[in-house]
Amino acid sequence: MALKVTNIFLFRADIMDLFLFFLLVVQMHSVTPVIHTLQYFTTASSQVPNFPEFVEVGYVDGVEISYYDSNIRKAESKQDWMNKITAEDPKYWQMQTEINVRNEIIHKHNLEVRKKRFNQTGGVHILQWMSGCEWNDETDEVTGWYQEGYDGEDFISLDMKTWTWTAAKPQAFPDKLKWDQDIFILDYIKYYFTEDCPSYLKKHVKNGKKVLMRTELPEVFLLQKTPSSPVTCMATGFYPDLADLFWRKDGEQMLEDVEHGELLPNHDGTFQMSVELKVEVTAEVEGKYECVFQLSGVKEDLVTKLERRSILSNASHEDNLSVALAATAAVVAVAAVLAAIIMVMVRRHRNRQGEGHQCPPSSSSSSSRSRP
Repeated sequence: MALKVTNIFLFRADIMDLFLFFLLVVQMHSVTPVIHTLQYFTTASSQVPNFPEFVEVGYVDGVEISYYDSNIRKAESKQDWMNKITAEDPKYWQMQTEINVRNEIIHKHNLEVRKKRFNQTGGVHILQWMSGCEWNDETDEVTGWYQEGYDGEDFISLDMKTWTWTAAKPQAFPDKLKWDQDIFILDYIKYYFTEDCPSYLKKHVKNGKKVLMRTELPEVFLLQKTPSSPVTCMATGFYPDLADLFWRKDGEQMLEDVEHGELLPNHDGTFQMSVELKVEVTAEVEGKYECVFQLSGVKEDLVTKLERRSILSNASHEDNLSVALAATAAVVAVAAVLAAIIMVMVRRHRNRQGEGHQCPPSSSSSSSRSRP
């Protein structure tokens, strides 16, 4: 899924919210109560105002765990429990910094190669990629993904079933041809996805179990701009993101006259979601409609009946409405930023091979201390 540039100067938004929003919007890999994910999102850019030239953010189960950019030049932990890994690997964060410093140099160069392939010179250009793996803690099944994008378009990706590369653009064919024929790169990639990435994921899940396995129930609001507008049911502040929100009429879930919003992050690591109902709120319909929130691991539903006195609107309870909508407005702003910054997924690597273009990690790397 590629995201187009609309106004590149929107990059001034907060980086952390931006990457978390990207993770939730474009993530193509579903998460269930027994499936865990480790993902790295990376961006190399040129001539973007007030935005680092190289940024990487890591996530476990959608929770930010690490951050590095070309300004601070140091890999940082974003969760206290992430530091537990140094008990068995004292040089873990030093290693993360070294990997990022190396990849910063490599991918800045790769960005210049991409520009040449597209016959571009100056201006704003973005190279982005996502790598990750997921692990089913019941079946022990693991899988991974690697996708790259350039300037808002899909560029190249790895098919984990056939272990072959798919070029989305003619300019990506040199990479595809080289990587499909390089048995050493292929062997390393297989090792990374079947052994290295899942190994670290299991360690992180173990160390962060109390945070990653917790449940938090949301606050639920009924919102309406005007008496003739749709009624929005918004649930905010819940965790994890394995949740459902829907309207029910006379005990039956509604499939028509409803519109579901995106699952979005809050600044505190919780989530929010909304669903609109097209209905005229009259005395006759009160009590017939209910907004139902369901959270994985919680047996009882949160049910909010549609009653005029419960609706926050511009016509009444204006102050409360403003507070309830604040989080949504903030995320809408981030959505605008995201639409501007070309977040296409791509996989990370540790070492560069070949003739100056991005390639997967070298098989000669220290596999226990590297990641794409």
